[in-house]
Amino acid sequence: MSANYANPGPLGLMGFGMTTVLLNIHNAGFFPISAMILAMGLCYGGLAQVIAGILEFKKGNTFGLTAFTSYGFFWISLVVLLILPELGLAEATPHAYMGFYLLMWGIFTAFMFVGTLSHNKATQFIFASLTVLFFLLAARDFTGSELIGTLAGFEGIICGASAIYTAMATVINGELGREVLPLGNKKPALETAEQGQVQAA
Repeated sequence: MSANYANPGPLGLMGFGMTTVLLNIHNAGFFPISAMILAMGLCYGGLAQVIAGILEFKKGNTFGLTAFTSYGFFWISLVVLLILPELGLAEATPHAYMGFYLLMWGIFTAFMFVGTLSHNKATQFIFASLTVLFFLLAARDFTGSELIGTLAGFEGIICGASAIYTAMATVINGELGREVLPLGNKKPALETAEQGQVQAA
């Protein structure tokens, strides 16, 4: 008896990508933060990525497990940070403290980027641009600079869009059985060498 498991990578990448684009359209100054962003952060950026991470565990993919589960809970924690003060359950977090929060995520992402050096160029770009995004957002909160915040917003849109592209390229290429959308292949995004299929006794 054997089972072939689907690749959860595109689900996680889409949850990350779409939520990142929407939040950074806000950071770029196009619209205020609203329930739409919070809902996406909890449900698609958060819950969907955590599910994808758990499925990567089933495949034996440590990198995918660590990435998707961590960033899923990042989105959930970010929403909780915003909601708790509104509910009167905690004090609002000062900008300087948020700077340290974002800085820690930037350091984590920089280490994760090193792990992508065995992956395709598209995955490397996602993690490189995400590292830059976290450091820009941390700098914004440390300095209070609106310009840095706006630059971070546009950079974040590019980062999120690259994750969406990588997710859809993985799905389309897999369904058609050939490379339609290039990924700069070493191996598929957040997949093991088995390319999303693992044999289980």
